[in-house]
Amino acid sequence: MATKAMNVKLDEGIILEVKDVASVFHMTITDVINEALNDYLPRMKRDPFYRLTANVKEASAEESAEILSELETLTDEDLTISSTKKYNV
Repeated sequence: MATKAMNVKLDEGIILEVKDVASVFHMTITDVINEALNDYLPRMKRDPFYRLTANVKEASAEESAEILSELETLTDEDLTISSTKKYNV
């Protein structure tokens, strides 16, 4: 995968912590941030809100509020995939 540069703004305290971890583990700051994101993103993608809205690219504020109110009533068991079926199109 191609690597691209990105500017981000972080609190000074977080920057110091990232630099400290990078120094202790002999890593670059980029490597520390990449590893953190590699742990964080899969966890966020397991979140019920993400799972139900990832394919909804343009929801209105009203639709988003409705989705959130419905999500609040669901349990992890409600969101468990019980079966899958593959269709060739």
